[in-house]
Amino acid sequence: MVQEFGGKVKFVSENYGDSTLAKRFGVTRYPAIFVDDVLVATPNDFGFYGPGEKEQGGRYAPLKSAGAHQRFRDDLTRMIDLLLAGDKAAARAQAAPSTTKAIATLPALEVTDLDGKKLRREDLAGRVVLVEMWATWCPPCRGTLGWLGEVKKRYGDRLAVVAVAVESDEPQVRKLTGELKLPFRWVMGTPELVRSFGDIGAVPTLFLFDEKGTTVDVFYGAPPTLHGAAETKLASLLK
Repeated sequence: MVQEFGGKVKFVSENYGDSTLAKRFGVTRYPAIFVDDVLVATPNDFGFYGPGEKEQGGRYAPLKSAGAHQRFRDDLTRMIDLLLAGDKAAARAQAAPSTTKAIATLPALEVTDLDGKKLRREDLAGRVVLVEMWATWCPPCRGTLGWLGEVKKRYGDRLAVVAVAVESDEPQVRKLTGELKLPFRWVMGTPELVRSFGDIGAVPTLFLFDEKGTTVDVFYGAPPTLHGAAETKLASLLK
């Protein structure tokens, strides 16, 4: 594929644990495919799932099939064309995670937060809701949590923030949340709870729901555009 673009594209292979991009997007399993800093494909897209995750196929699974190869080739070509044309916004909008199994509404919740209080979807009704999927081992997550704390303080009770810790040990979660002291509902993310939000291939992943529980947008990873894009959407909902 690189040859087809006449020297305008180069291929870079990064070792597990050494990738700055993977760390920024919270990707801890491979393969993960980036075009520049746009996350195009996650392990789930290839049918590879982590411990405790239910296998649900993937856009490029089974990987050995000719059809899967062609779908991957077509998607990758489209992303490269958009970036070569300078349209990174369109590439991000069409990138893989945001186009796979997107949920239409806030899932039904029946969980207990770290304070021992029950949390249900009904408890969030009538407010704009942000749900942040994060992990203790994800450095970019701390930055997004701190930013979300500022956003929550700005909008007060009109906005609910639920922070769901995934693939993290509860003692470490409690330690970190105690240090951060942010006004969120902190929840441990069981595999069942995380799956109810769709195909989560990376952390942080931020879901935005309106006052009726309808999905407004989903933001994957921690690209430089995250804060601006999310705050623009929030401002339109919380005029």
